[in-house]
Amino acid sequence: MSRKIKKEIYSWALVIIVVLFLRATFVEAFMIPTGSMESTLLIGDALLVNRFIYGINIPYTQIPLIPGRMPDKEEIVVFQYPFENKSMVKRCIATEGDTVKIVNKEVYVNGKKLIEPDVYHRDHRIFSGIKFEEKLYQKLWENAKFFDYVESPGYTRDNFGPVVIPKDCIFVMGDNRDNSLDSRFWGPLHKKYFMGKPLFIYLSIDIGGEASNILEVLEFWRWKGIRLNRFGKAIL
Repeated sequence: MSRKIKKEIYSWALVIIVVLFLRATFVEAFMIPTGSMESTLLIGDALLVNRFIYGINIPYTQIPLIPGRMPDKEEIVVFQYPFENKSMVKRCIATEGDTVKIVNKEVYVNGKKLIEPDVYHRDHRIFSGIKFEEKLYQKLWENAKFFDYVESPGYTRDNFGPVVIPKDCIFVMGDNRDNSLDSRFWGPLHKKYFMGKPLFIYLSIDIGGEASNILEVLEFWRWKGIRLNRFGKAIL
């Protein structure tokens, strides 16, 4: 192999390593495939995510390298779903030590009702929730056992808790409150799953409905249009 070819391979390898390092530590692109955060974030919104803010792990591992801060209440967070290899985006509702309770769709943190201007409800039905002794309820919730009640009147969507958020964890919910798979069902979100905080929308595509994954969003023949008015919108 000639010296010129070796130099070319070395140059490209270096570029690829740098790009992968930056992607794993500082910034990453993320696209919304479902409507769980509507109307704050729409299906087809493409976000630039700050990965540095919650700390840096050794690339492609969950081993901490540089510490970061915990999310603030009301902050939107991108994270790895604890039970599948996929990314999600939700809003932080409560942090370590907080007590969360939901009564007829209204959320209370430490006994105070939240004022949530970005939240809306599509479904007027109210599920009754499930009743257990407080310690058992906390244990079932932390172990994601509420999935077992999804098809019953005890569905924890509208009446939930109280639970206390464990150490190094947060409680996340989608703004589209009746159509969100979140901490009400699968439990607290540990900091090891944090991926970053969205900065702004750099692209927005209307695909006319939900997608099961990002690849479906990128199928250009499904596109109904491009939402130019959302380009550059900051995520607060």
